[in-house]
Amino acid sequence: MDDPNYDEFGNYIGPELATSSEEESDAEAEAAGTTTAHVLAAAAAAGADSDDEADGASDDSRGDRDGENGRLIAMTRRLEVSQTQIVLHEDKKYYPDAEDVFGPDVEVLVQEEDTQPLTVPIVAPAKMLKFQVAEEQDLPDTTYAKEFLVDLLGYPEMVRNIAVAGHLHHGKTALVDVLVAATHAWPEWDWAVPMATPTTKMQKPDEKAFGYTDVLQLERQRGVSLKAMPISLVAQNTRGKSYALNILDTPGHVNFIDEVIASMRMADGLVLVVDAVEGVMASTERVVRAAVREGLSITLVVNKVDRLIIELKLPPADAYYKLKLTVEEVNGVIASCPGADASARVSPELGNVCFASAAFGWCFSLESFARRYVDTWDMAVQPRDLAKRLWGDVYYHPERRTFMRKRAEGAGSATRSFVHFILEPLYKIYAQVVGEDEPNLRVVLESLGIKLRKSDYAMDARSLLRRVLCHFFGPPTGFVDMCAAHIQSPLDAAPAKTGRLYTGSADTAVAAAMRRCDADGPLVVAVAKQYPSADGSQFSVLGRILSGHISAGQKVCVLGEAFSPGDDEDMATATVAAAWVYCSRYKIPVSGLGAGGWVLLGGIDGSIGKTATIVGADVPAGELAIVRPLPLPAESVVKIAVEPVVPTELPKMLSGLRKIGKSYPLAQTRVEESGEHVILGTGELYMDCIMHDLRSVYAEIEIKVADPVVAFRETVAETSAVMVYGDSPNGKNRLTIIAEPVEQGIAEDIESGNVTLDWPARQVGQFFEANYGWDILAGRSIWAFGPGESGPNILSDETLPGDTDRARLRSVRDSIRQGFQWAAREGPLCDEPMRGTRFRVVGASLAEAGIHRGGGQIIPAARRVCYSSFLMAEPRLMEPVNYVEIQAPAGCVSAVYTVLGRRRGHVTHDGPKPGSPMYMIKAMVPTIDASGLETDIRTYTHGQAFCQHYFDHWQIVPGDPLDKGVVLQPLEPSSGQQLARDFVLKTRRRKGLSDDISIDKYIDDPALRDIVRGLQH
Repeated sequence: MDDPNYDEFGNYIGPELATSSEEESDAEAEAAGTTTAHVLAAAAAAGADSDDEADGASDDSRGDRDGENGRLIAMTRRLEVSQTQIVLHEDKKYYPDAEDVFGPDVEVLVQEEDTQPLTVPIVAPAKMLKFQVAEEQDLPDTTYAKEFLVDLLGYPEMVRNIAVAGHLHHGKTALVDVLVAATHAWPEWDWAVPMATPTTKMQKPDEKAFGYTDVLQLERQRGVSLKAMPISLVAQNTRGKSYALNILDTPGHVNFIDEVIASMRMADGLVLVVDAVEGVMASTERVVRAAVREGLSITLVVNKVDRLIIELKLPPADAYYKLKLTVEEVNGVIASCPGADASARVSPELGNVCFASAAFGWCFSLESFARRYVDTWDMAVQPRDLAKRLWGDVYYHPERRTFMRKRAEGAGSATRSFVHFILEPLYKIYAQVVGEDEPNLRVVLESLGIKLRKSDYAMDARSLLRRVLCHFFGPPTGFVDMCAAHIQSPLDAAPAKTGRLYTGSADTAVAAAMRRCDADGPLVVAVAKQYPSADGSQFSVLGRILSGHISAGQKVCVLGEAFSPGDDEDMATATVAAAWVYCSRYKIPVSGLGAGGWVLLGGIDGSIGKTATIVGADVPAGELAIVRPLPLPAESVVKIAVEPVVPTELPKMLSGLRKIGKSYPLAQTRVEESGEHVILGTGELYMDCIMHDLRSVYAEIEIKVADPVVAFRETVAETSAVMVYGDSPNGKNRLTIIAEPVEQGIAEDIESGNVTLDWPARQVGQFFEANYGWDILAGRSIWAFGPGESGPNILSDETLPGDTDRARLRSVRDSIRQGFQWAAREGPLCDEPMRGTRFRVVGASLAEAGIHRGGGQIIPAARRVCYSSFLMAEPRLMEPVNYVEIQAPAGCVSAVYTVLGRRRGHVTHDGPKPGSPMYMIKAMVPTIDASGLETDIRTYTHGQAFCQHYFDHWQIVPGDPLDKGVVLQPLEPSSGQQLARDFVLKTRRRKGLSDDISIDKYIDDPALRDIVRGLQH
């Protein structure tokens, strides 16, 4: 090493070095000297400046400079002293105090220990839930004043409450968009490229240009409507008269039939939207039947007429036959509905049919088209008279200029009037716009009175078509004509709607006010829908005001579905926080609304489950009654079990499940005996939407989901082989009951409300005698239906007066009913509800003392004897079966048959769809095998087939569920006669029940037990 300060081992041997403290002192001294020098230099500079100043300065200014110099010298001395004094470590101030940073007025809390987990940020970001399209902050510009809309809603005769319904992708939302675009300032819709199907909408998810009533982000991602959304607007008919239209745009998917039924409860008429090419489909039939059952007026809109021109390229004459076939298909469905009359028929010459192409923004009726001819040519004829000659077998002879019912001889040039006056001009417009260049097209359009800008001619063909057709047809006044003439106003519909929905007495003042639709009468509001707020924390309720006037701040009584005059447990009082007119993307706040309209209410959803009845606080207690719950035509048969990933988040999941019940009318949530939380819905898409909302909106937690299963039902195939009896726990009461199957159709009649025990006993007996051949006494002796008031099982009393004390039997009748309800709700096979079983009480030996035959003795005895008689009547398991409708090209039919064959399905109908290149296949598939059916069909047909399926009926599963000889192989599917045993055992294991289903635990008498065992073997 060359350095002389270090030896050969690297040790320092040079002169002594200063210590670190000495170095710090030297550095401080050097800094102090530098600071002092700077201060002295500043003082010297100040003195020099003062000497260089002009001699004419005053003595006062010179004195000021001397004072400044003195202050600088004093500062220098203080710096010299402060740099040399000793400061203790605890007195040193390295960082500013909280008071220095935040000020003396801010309270500072110091936490010695950090209790916040590392996974939680110190300052959490503001969380914004975006599951809806953002509401418009300001009310949009409209062709009418918002005050005029609110005032018009106060005149029921000028209001029309409408539900727009139909099959999936038939153009319901697009039709509502046409109405919105005609009344609202919506530039995005004006400049958007027309979309034929929501598929292209998914490719260009512009939330402002399409689907004004599709406010959920999930709807835009999937391209289908999932919720019924209302909108209120003012539209004019062809005569310029204004009407307030309350419109509910409903989903078209078969799984969401509950949204359609809720919308029909709010409406007085139905606008049925049907695709001109596809015609009547599965959802169309269900919607028509529901409308007839609800007593709604039916009008028809044949949509997507442009597909006949652009897609199928049909000649005008053939297009007429296709349109006529579509109208006749709808009439055929209406005629097949029970309770429909001839007045429900739809036909263009009657004025209750419109033709439309919502994608291109036009809609007309025969009268509106005829008015265009009358106004253009100044014809001396009324538009209504001309419209009657534009449909059916009416021909126009251009040379004679006359109409003919039949083609006369020699009149070969006569063409059908609808083709001549409507279809041919429409075809010519499409051809001119698509095929001509700008100069020629401009001449043609100007001859029609259509003047476009230069930039409009530069648009693509579809956009230019929409622009031209919107100018040609103008606003949809024909649609307004149809609604005004063929849909009753709330004032006219009130008497029938009150009689059909109100459960109270028809002689009360409340019922009289409802029949008059009286805004000055007692308040009654029927709540049918609930809508979540922007963050999903609370709900607003949408209701129809049947009578009275409701306003913000008003105190009301909320009656739930379980309310009855003798049981007011399901009743609560609330105060209306706010009232709005709901228009999907915006809300119009109002001080109050009167009878006949729809109102969105806030602050009263706390006690509402699915539907409710709101009455005024001044209504007498004796006149309180509810509006009937929704008559949902489908059953929730698809079942999934859910649990939170983090067990401590179970309260959040339970709160989310309660909100799911509010948002989805057909969703059911329950807790099984095993403790698992179960959700029941109508299908795969329905359950998928529920889980999306539960995870992302209402609970906001991670949730584990079990594999989907289906709900089963338990029934019997024969009458009980032995007349079994059961004793009460104290051994002083004995009941004897026989179980037997009911006739085909009775269960459906009870569930649909065709017969109810609210009728007098004589009327019930006459119903069963006339329809099923029962003895009149057997019909009058029915005690109960179960489970619930409209369950498909029957309990009847067939005891003989000489064998049973009738007075004692009547005293325990309610207890026997409760035991029957318990047994019908949880059957002995796998704790599933019973169906189609009649229990006949044929004997009863009851204790003399009333204390020995109380409910604690009779209820369990009745349940046990129902179970034992059920197991002695050849019990069977029932499974749900789905109706499947598949639309596919002819080349894909064999692939569809292959998929259905693998899922225990059988085809009921197979044939071509008239007027289209598609085949229609109708089949039945068990619901348990229908999971993933749509995906399989799309895979096997390469996406060319379209499938829809929904629950249709119950059928018995093959096999005996009590057959212990069936050997089930693990991980292998069962088939044939093994299915019933397989389903029962797997269901029992999932619910935590034992595999053994023995009748011994329901029979106490050893002798009877031996007899039963002998019969079973």
